[in-house]
Amino acid sequence: MRTTTALNADLAGPPLGPVVRIDRQVPALDGSHAHTEVAFGLTDLPPAEASAAQLGAWVRGHGGIEIRLHWERDWVYDEDRSQIRTGHGPRVMASWRNTALSLLHRLQIPNIQRAVNYLNRHPDHVAEALLGA
Repeated sequence: MRTTTALNADLAGPPLGPVVRIDRQVPALDGSHAHTEVAFGLTDLPPAEASAAQLGAWVRGHGGIEIRLHWERDWVYDEDRSQIRTGHGPRVMASWRNTALSLLHRLQIPNIQRAVNYLNRHPDHVAEALLGA
């Protein structure tokens, strides 16, 4: 269960806005027990405009986007095992991978992994896929 509490707005003055505390129950990987993880965030919304439930929904929604993006980059491109580790290489490759994923999503490709595998085997079809031909 997650709880979100808007802390006293006096704790953070302008321009930071109110501080939000998020308590999460994080299960152990082996399922044996859970521990509480505490995170803090800042918002520019006054407590009257965003309830704890609304802030919690926004945080969970953002987490879902991050999880999906990481899953795609790791499973589709095997990014965690990348050998590119120096200079600007990791950031450049992450940008290329994000761009490719964004283009495939805009084309409403239902199976990203299958599309990437196909385009890897048929690089001459990349322009066709991107141009929608």
